[in-house]
Amino acid sequence: GGGRVETRLSRRRLAVLAVFSCYSLVNAFQWIQYSILSNVFAVFYGVSFTQIDWLSMVYMVAYVPLILPATWLLDARGLRLTALLGSGLNALGAWLKCGSLAPQRYPLTLAAQAVCAVAQVFILGLPSRIASVWFGPTEVSTACAVAVLGNQLGTAIGFLLPPVLVPNTPNDIDLMAHNISIMFYGTAIVSTLLFFLTGVVFEEKPKYPPSHSQAVLQTKSPEDYSYKQSITNLFKNTPFVLLLISYGIMTGTFYSVSTLLNQMIVTHYEGEEVNAGRIGLTLVVAGMVGSIICGLWLDYTKTYKQTTLIVYILSFIGLLVFTFTLDLGYLIVVFVTGGVLGFFMTGYLPLGFEFAVEITYPESEGTSSGLLNASAQIFGILFTLVQGKLTTDYSPRAGNLFLCAWIFVGIILTALIKSDLRRHNVNSGIMNLDVKAVPVDSPVEPEGTTLKIQSTL
Repeated sequence: GGGRVETRLSRRRLAVLAVFSCYSLVNAFQWIQYSILSNVFAVFYGVSFTQIDWLSMVYMVAYVPLILPATWLLDARGLRLTALLGSGLNALGAWLKCGSLAPQRYPLTLAAQAVCAVAQVFILGLPSRIASVWFGPTEVSTACAVAVLGNQLGTAIGFLLPPVLVPNTPNDIDLMAHNISIMFYGTAIVSTLLFFLTGVVFEEKPKYPPSHSQAVLQTKSPEDYSYKQSITNLFKNTPFVLLLISYGIMTGTFYSVSTLLNQMIVTHYEGEEVNAGRIGLTLVVAGMVGSIICGLWLDYTKTYKQTTLIVYILSFIGLLVFTFTLDLGYLIVVFVTGGVLGFFMTGYLPLGFEFAVEITYPESEGTSSGLLNASAQIFGILFTLVQGKLTTDYSPRAGNLFLCAWIFVGIILTALIKSDLRRHNVNSGIMNLDVKAVPVDSPVEPEGTTLKIQSTL
């Protein structure tokens, strides 16, 4: 109770973060590679644009029913097995796509994308878990931001590279198949290499806990842990429920805009598929910068609610500006407004993860992150279907205004969240008596604890 708990930072944490970010990158690349070439793949497979959109939306559909089993597996079987499943299924899906390199094989490429979608279930919930288990209190938000950044970078490369590798050649299907094969086989080789690296680098946890909050959690008996009780506790946590909805709205909007970006750009700028990819790249790269800045800011200030609310409001303004400048006829304006929108909208993603961990501690980071992502997938499916319908039947402006209305609702919900930074309080030696750990109360008294941070293997 009054003993000394020693915490250390493991050098392996950087390798774990790097490998995870890389295979998360490849998974995100596989998500967007069809949508940014929707007109090309519609011709190649002889299907409608809606069927091509489903190659993106299958990621969202698969996530919702599988997230609870996946978060249970993370809690029951641990980080290493979950990471191996994510990277392994990602590689398997990539190789299956190599078998769909012919017209009329749309069902096979859809099945392959479904395997990649299942892999995503074991990937998206890990950033906050990896950050908490492997990183110290002064770097945890930045580490989470870097882990999320890997996924964003994959989306960015998915916007940029496919239009370059697979130019639109509707009059030469054989050349189109050859170009697609380069993209598919390259992805399969890289994802396989990353699967083997995951097996080498990932361990369940470091030898010593990196923070006092992790030391407290590691004193719990696994036999006393109840996954069902943890889920119940999360849904009884009003601030988390508000965050669950607001996070779903914001991230679902990002998914919808990313999926339909090609159609929005080509509607107003015919034949600009390559620039549509570059605009998507600009949106995501700006968001990556926003993620890192927000992560560093949170580690420095711990102003979770204030930062989240400000970023939400600025995302709303950014989407409005993007909406009303999209049809001006100047691509450079779309590049700028897309970049501003991406900076705030995708910069929000690690904010939501870290805010959730703070207000739900000591519940599992994987469970809270998984539920946030499930909410995002549900809203993403609904928003993509409705925005796609509005864009097709009316105009891209109508679809974007629909999203603006929802983001305004998200601002209100975010403003109502009560900021109770439980993890930060434990790391600071402030025990909140309202927090009852699951599975049992902590036997560690913070007053008698000395934190010793040093680097070790």
